[in-house]
Amino acid sequence: MGDVTIRTTADATPPADIDMTTDLAGVVFPDPVFTASGCAAAGRELAPYNDLSAIGGVVTKSIQIQPRSGRPTPRMAETPSGMLNSIGLQGPGIEAFLDRDLAWLAENDVRAVVSIAGSSVDDYAKLASRLRGQPVSMIEVNISCHNVEDRGQVFACDAGASAAVISAVRRTAPSGVPVFAKLSPDVTDIVEIAQSCVSAGANGLSLINTTLGIVIDTTSMRPALAGITGGLSGPAIRPLALRCVWQVHAALPDVPLMGIGGIRTGLDALEFVLAGASAVQVGTVIFNDPSAPARISRELRSALAERGIERLADVVGLAHRPPAPSVPEEPDPLGDELTEPALPRHVSFEEASP
Repeated sequence: MGDVTIRTTADATPPADIDMTTDLAGVVFPDPVFTASGCAAAGRELAPYNDLSAIGGVVTKSIQIQPRSGRPTPRMAETPSGMLNSIGLQGPGIEAFLDRDLAWLAENDVRAVVSIAGSSVDDYAKLASRLRGQPVSMIEVNISCHNVEDRGQVFACDAGASAAVISAVRRTAPSGVPVFAKLSPDVTDIVEIAQSCVSAGANGLSLINTTLGIVIDTTSMRPALAGITGGLSGPAIRPLALRCVWQVHAALPDVPLMGIGGIRTGLDALEFVLAGASAVQVGTVIFNDPSAPARISRELRSALAERGIERLADVVGLAHRPPAPSVPEEPDPLGDELTEPALPRHVSFEEASP
């Protein structure tokens, strides 16, 4: 991180151009804003509203080996400052994805970050190997799935299980393609999980996946979602996500991070960058503003310009720098004491005589 001079908005003279490139484990992307997995399938729906080739890339909906119909409806519920989803990883399976969705991304010069999910370590290994020779810029490993080989425990909630998945993916993934582990916040110590994934071969980390929540319908007096619980996303989880990015960057400052969670504006994105993220993903906001990825990229560029920052890379993790030393005020000169009488330490009240 180089020396950075920060200007206030009033003093800023926006540079003619802002270097928005970001290096994610050796792969340079022209922009730090990506879509988030699960919020726009493979990006086709967003093409009328964004130049998808100009943003960092599209993170696809998590792909599994076989087609999956997902969970029964209702699958989504609105919550204050966010939403719950219980989709169940509905998808076409890897073969249809490669033939239709990945091919479309390649034809339109969109950088593809393929999210993969499985119910066993072997599933993940097979999916990663199937991506060899494909136009893939990065692999994001969604380990917030149930491990059928271990009583249905979630991979991301156990350091050993997380490491086993990442190790298998790294062995079978295309050479030179970065592997990022997407972590769950529903753990006691996210740094421990992050360290285990990096030790197992993850080139970077995506923080965070949704956190588990529930909504009760007070009319039916039953859970609002057919799946009972769902993943909470949106602005409600932004401080939680920001805390996770902060903690992991503090522990692993050389590991590239993608920040995810409730990002709606360029200033939201800047918070994640300052906390240590080299890139961000935009998700829930897309449901009411499909142009959000391009808009947030523009707003982030403007925010950097207003602060006199010429390179995004210069402010990654900048909030971790020590605070500027403060100079104590000089003591009041002798003879300059207050002239008013001091107030008494104790005050008593007496009733007035009638």
